[in-house]
Amino acid sequence: MKLTRLSKALSAAMLAGSLSLAATAEAATLKVSHIRPQGAIIDVELKEFAKQVDSSTDGDVKIKIFAASALGDYTTVQERISVGAIDMAVQPAATAASRKMQISAFPYVAENWAQARKIYGPGGAIYNAMKGLYAQQDIAMLAAYPVYFGGVALNREAVNPGDPNTDKGIKVRVPGIKSFQLTSDALGYISSPIPFSEAFTAVQTGVVDGVIGSGAEGYYASFRDVTKTYIPVNTHFEVWYMIVNAETLADLNDEDRQALQQAAADFETKRWGKAESDQSAYEQKLAEYGATIVKLSDAQLAAAAEKVRAEVWPQILQDVGKEWGQGILNQINQ
Repeated sequence: MKLTRLSKALSAAMLAGSLSLAATAEAATLKVSHIRPQGAIIDVELKEFAKQVDSSTDGDVKIKIFAASALGDYTTVQERISVGAIDMAVQPAATAASRKMQISAFPYVAENWAQARKIYGPGGAIYNAMKGLYAQQDIAMLAAYPVYFGGVALNREAVNPGDPNTDKGIKVRVPGIKSFQLTSDALGYISSPIPFSEAFTAVQTGVVDGVIGSGAEGYYASFRDVTKTYIPVNTHFEVWYMIVNAETLADLNDEDRQALQQAAADFETKRWGKAESDQSAYEQKLAEYGATIVKLSDAQLAAAAEKVRAEVWPQILQDVGKEWGQGILNQINQ
């Protein structure tokens, strides 16, 4: 009798232990990378996203945030997400993986925030194109994250900033992405491709006189100490993407997967509601930090857009695949 009771007790304990292990095994901690320092807008908003995911999955899915490219630069992170070595990220698209991803940073596609939301928001031409391109890399795109319209930050005074036909004699750092290099040249600057990790020092030491490829928030976060002039010339619309390894997403149970996707949709909606005012706020922060903000007229912005579209678009289309790229632009212009 005693042995029977002992046997039952041991069986119950083993069952409880196995259930506990099963519950532990079902819980998932997803590592999420982003490129800004702790405390930046994206960092704060990802923390809110993490709380929503934790709450809506009853703790089954935890989000662990890695700021300031702690898991590697965004190109490396995208490659590692593709193979499942990193779970998630919110970051720019890495064009090294696919030249077609340059469509995301196509210059002067959108002229204002309303157009940008139609193009880059859910159901938009570039939104859908990027989702398909990520899928080819075994990556699921959960959301688009609008950041700003781009501009030019200089460690000196501007030279004819409203005239794209003037050779300004100013060398600027650009990302190693063809669209940015060509846009810089078309606007009258001398482009110098330099890795982001070396860009601040390059400006500080006078190797270059400024930077193209970011916007007010990015320049304030990383270049405010070397920015004397900021020109919001709307070079491109900066949008990042919330991406996750496709297998990681598929491995979640249905309820947790739907909760994660809903949290991502809410994250996206909130960002579109704040992005325009955040851009203005960061232009003001640059001004308060000592930078001169050179506002261009609508006519000057239109002249810049016209020149870049005429000179740069044909070359980028050739690079991404003319028929494919033109098809995206045709959808935008419908």
